[in-house]
Amino acid sequence: MPVFVCTSCLDSFAKYTRVGSLNAVMWIALWMGNAYLGKWIDTKISWIERPFTRFIIGMISMTAYTIGIIYIIIKAFEWVLNLKLLGDSLTDTFQIAIVITFIISFFMHSRAFLMGWKQAIINSEVLKKESIAAKYESLKNQVNPHFLFNSFNALSNLVYEDQDKAVSFIKQLSEVYRYVLDTRDKEVVNLEEEKKFLNSYLYLQQIRFGDKLKLQVDLNGVKSMVAPLVLQMLVENAIKHNIISEENPLTIRIYQENNFIVVENNLQKKTVMSEDSPGIGLDNIQKRYEFLSDKKVEIIQNDLFTVKLPIIPDSK
Repeated sequence: MPVFVCTSCLDSFAKYTRVGSLNAVMWIALWMGNAYLGKWIDTKISWIERPFTRFIIGMISMTAYTIGIIYIIIKAFEWVLNLKLLGDSLTDTFQIAIVITFIISFFMHSRAFLMGWKQAIINSEVLKKESIAAKYESLKNQVNPHFLFNSFNALSNLVYEDQDKAVSFIKQLSEVYRYVLDTRDKEVVNLEEEKKFLNSYLYLQQIRFGDKLKLQVDLNGVKSMVAPLVLQMLVENAIKHNIISEENPLTIRIYQENNFIVVENNLQKKTVMSEDSPGIGLDNIQKRYEFLSDKKVEIIQNDLFTVKLPIIPDSK
């Protein structure tokens, strides 16, 4: 540095030594002082929470420190060596040091800002995924007790009506609940698996309702993944909330329309709603599909009650 800022220093070893010592002290003070100042500001202002404020305060603080410490060091050298340094070529050193420090500080602050911003994004994504996983697990855990509760409720009625059918019901129920247990840790299952499970579930329901419950499934050739038990929950929802009688049979259709699996039933609402339901149903399905698809579950109610589930492509 003395060679660049003081060309006359080459002609005098004593002058070269003084200027070199001054530069050495200045750069050590600037390097260590700015590093300590930056760390101290980090403890007061977070890059992640207030990045713009941290950047501005950091630049102003380091610029002020640089100007102040250079001035103090030069005045100290003037007093110790009894020289007038600010009036000669070392003024250039003062100016160059400020410019270089500003450039380095700007680079380091920009780097720290980008690193902090990147870490904030990573932290946000990690927390988001953890939150989604926790919420989804909670939603899945709600399904099993809901299904089991309604199955036992149906069985309790059937035991008094027909014991032979109750025995058959229990056998089918064991197969159905085996599927529930097998899929409890899965986010999605193949549509074909869900259809087989739905057929077993409908066997249980038709023991209760006979021809009063009609189901039309037209999903041949449809390739999709679905949330476990979702079709069963929609069928159960239709059975639970609608009148089913000889005069008013309930018809449920399941078919494909564009990029949706559609579940619809004729609407004949009960005047008095059952109080033994935990009230999960459609809200559960909507929230589960928020995690599985960028498309929303559509619910339409007019003469028919229609729920449209987005088709989830098979990742295999």
